[in-house]
Amino acid sequence: MNKTPDIRAFRPEKLFKPRNFIKPALSQKQYLEIGAGKGMHAMQFAEANPDKELIAVERTKNKFDVFAQRAKELKLDNLTPVHADALPYVVHAFPAKSLDGVFLLYPNPEPKSAAQRWLNMPFFEFLLSRMKDGASVVLASNIESYIDEAEQQARELWQLPVERKVIPKTSSRTHFEVKYLQRGELCQELVITKPEGYQTRFDY
Repeated sequence: MNKTPDIRAFRPEKLFKPRNFIKPALSQKQYLEIGAGKGMHAMQFAEANPDKELIAVERTKNKFDVFAQRAKELKLDNLTPVHADALPYVVHAFPAKSLDGVFLLYPNPEPKSAAQRWLNMPFFEFLLSRMKDGASVVLASNIESYIDEAEQQARELWQLPVERKVIPKTSSRTHFEVKYLQRGELCQELVITKPEGYQTRFDY
């Protein structure tokens, strides 16, 4: 980035390793999904992209248990379900410039706590540092104000190029997406790309 973002610096040293943490063996084509839910998108992605590795993190135990069982039945060698809080997991699992892409599909919009939305968090700078140049974050939501704010933050705070897309009514990446589209709601996504030479305070 051209200047330090006007946001307090993230403190990765404050986060301990998640319980039962196993450092992953990373691939040449490594992707991350945060908030994988019951794994619908993760399993679709792994099946459609056998040459790419996906680590899919879910914090809620009952959702993770369903996901892990389904993934086990499908025997997808390129998919790793992880039960953990995403922030400490990312801090301890990924070196700088190791990710080819990140999925944030229908995250909690945090209506009462704007500071907890992904692009408003100091952690987002650390997440960017873990991505390769040219890698993208895909952020999807059915809440237009959330997408509006995230697009503005991407451009103005993080100085990143953004492409905004309407999600087709036939899309079915997550259970939320299916439900929202069946209701006739407008679902949109941002593709936020890390440019060549983009710098953060965590490029080490």
